[in-house]
Amino acid sequence: MSDTGDEITVEEVREPCDVTPEVVGALGQLVPQLSSSPAPSAADVARIVGGQCTTLLIARSGAGRVVGSLTLVVFRVPTGLRAWIEDVVVDASIRGKGVGEALVRSALDRARQAGVGTVDLTSRPSREAANRLYRRIGFETRQTNVYRYRLEPGL
Repeated sequence: MSDTGDEITVEEVREPCDVTPEVVGALGQLVPQLSSSPAPSAADVARIVGGQCTTLLIARSGAGRVVGSLTLVVFRVPTGLRAWIEDVVVDASIRGKGVGEALVRSALDRARQAGVGTVDLTSRPSREAANRLYRRIGFETRQTNVYRYRLEPGL
């Protein structure tokens, strides 16, 4: 089988025993393709998997190689149950083959099953293909501002 994307499967990394060197290594390859943030350590991945609000999804090619990932965060606030999709990334070697769509649709299914009414995500405008995908799936641009406050470590 090849990594053409024809047989993409999405799975949840559920248990600490699922945080294998393969998964950690794959995230180490994927995260730099998305962000300048450091790749997560095995301990970081274990904390994500062990979190009550977080679900780590990975996509595998037909050959079994991890070729994408995302994190779904479901949380309750006074106005209801909310969800965010974060850090969607597909390996550059297999983009455009349906991996991102499979990941996002799987996350939406899980959010729906949890009783969430809306799911939010953000994407840089420069990620044109990703933005087209999100619109095609049915995401709508919100009229809002996203703010970020940087905290100094140790203060």
